[in-house]
Amino acid sequence: RRAAIMPAEVVTEAKAAAEASESVETFEFNADIAQLMSLIINAVYSNKEIFLRELISNSSDALDKIRYESLTNPDCLAEESELKIELIPNKEEGTITIRDTGVGMTKEDLKANLGTIARSGTKAFMEAISAGADISMIGQFGVGFYSSYLVSEKVVVRSKHNDDDHYIWTSTAGGTFDIMKDPNPTLKRGTEITLHLREDATDYIDEKKLKGSSQEAQ
Repeated sequence: RRAAIMPAEVVTEAKAAAEASESVETFEFNADIAQLMSLIINAVYSNKEIFLRELISNSSDALDKIRYESLTNPDCLAEESELKIELIPNKEEGTITIRDTGVGMTKEDLKANLGTIARSGTKAFMEAISAGADISMIGQFGVGFYSSYLVSEKVVVRSKHNDDDHYIWTSTAGGTFDIMKDPNPTLKRGTEITLHLREDATDYIDEKKLKGSSQEAQ
């Protein structure tokens, strides 16, 4: 699926989140996931652009899910009928955002899928790495989201599911993640992942490089 590269001003990164009076809940990562993230963060790996392939693949899956649901429930597309993936580089902020209009995640989805429940592939992937496998295989184990931390010091996930409110998930990978209601609920449906890039990864913001990497990812 083609991911369109959009101008940075289209993104309304929820800076208000830090100032919001909404209550923030903090959760600990599952021990296996915390170990996996540590492995990824400390990896000496040159082919780091695999993060883009994994996130676009996840977005594509989210579009497939809502498309499949619409076959029996056309109303599920009422809020957002256009199914798309967008890439938004922002040099000033040092971020890349991947946004889709897929099925989105509820608060419980964010909590379970991005931290508290380890998939069977989590341990299997770490065992494969120990046995000499390549990090690029991460998607085959169902934990591709965490490849974000190959290039990011902080990841912010904003998501809106038809059955729930608009939520934000945030983590700097220090063993915990935060979830709160989004004070700036701009998504009609879907998920927006903003990667705050590490200093050694800011070259991925370059539009030509991003375009090349995204085409390889699709």
